[in-house]
Amino acid sequence: MAKRYRAKKRLYFLATLVLMCIIVYNALGTLEPVDPVGKSSDTLVRIAPNTSTGQISILLKQQGLIQNAQTFKYYTRYQKLDNQIRAGYYLLNPAMSVDEILHILVRGKTASKGFTIPEGYTIKQITDTLANKGYIQEELFTDLLRKGQFPYSFIKDLPAGGNRLEGYLFPETYNVSLDSTEKDIINVMLAGMERQIKELQLEEKSKEKNLSLHQVITIASMIEREARINKDRALISSVIHNRLKIGMRLQIDATVEYALGGHRDKIFYKDLEVNSPYNTYKIPGLPPGPIASPGRESLLAAVNPEETDYLYYLAKPDGSHVFAKTLAEHNQNKQKYLN
Repeated sequence: MAKRYRAKKRLYFLATLVLMCIIVYNALGTLEPVDPVGKSSDTLVRIAPNTSTGQISILLKQQGLIQNAQTFKYYTRYQKLDNQIRAGYYLLNPAMSVDEILHILVRGKTASKGFTIPEGYTIKQITDTLANKGYIQEELFTDLLRKGQFPYSFIKDLPAGGNRLEGYLFPETYNVSLDSTEKDIINVMLAGMERQIKELQLEEKSKEKNLSLHQVITIASMIEREARINKDRALISSVIHNRLKIGMRLQIDATVEYALGGHRDKIFYKDLEVNSPYNTYKIPGLPPGPIASPGRESLLAAVNPEETDYLYYLAKPDGSHVFAKTLAEHNQNKQKYLN
């Protein structure tokens, strides 16, 4: 009788063990990708703040990204990750396993959108680029450029207005989260400029040149709009610095273009008469602020001009420049390269 009881008990234990193995096996199977072949496209998923693991499990199941919501929930808790999933937008694929999905959600590797601001772009060109991509509401973005509050010391004394942040949105390729606001986008570009200011020691070098940081960025913006090749930047910078030292008007065509409101294939004599504080043919010294967003090389050239006696430069047909010390030499260059 005792033997028969022990046999039944052993049989019951084995059956339970087999059943548990089947349950575990099936559960582990549901941790595998929904689409192991990998022919599915990515799905954009938004995890809202304070979303529970259970809610995330249901969402992922509804999106066809996991096989079983309950398995995902309990597996996440077993891994002690249920309180570590971060809010945000995520690009997930049915070809991902539960482990791969969890890895992305816990790391906070959110989906992003990218944009590139070329060197020498104006505020208007930057605004148009972002608006055309659908990343901003133009009116809100423009209003923030005029009077938005941003935590950067280098802009705190800039006067409010449409040109306030001209030159300070660093031209670069950026990736921002899909839910980035207009203010977030401006912030990331200002942070790009802050990084350049620190790395290039622009504030310290500005003082060495007896210039403000604003003046240096203004000079850099003119270099950016005038130069076509890198080797010319420090030479153009030398002409600007040399003219400023002797009180000679800068007479830079790019500032006239800015005063006229945009690019011109050719500047005519009548254009030089435009009444604007940015017209360096008419006003002495520097314009009131930058005329575009300068890149790193132009910022560097602005505080590291070549040591020359040049007072003139001329753009050659190939985009490079020729430099001269006197007006007579400059006129000779005009005869040589423009006729």
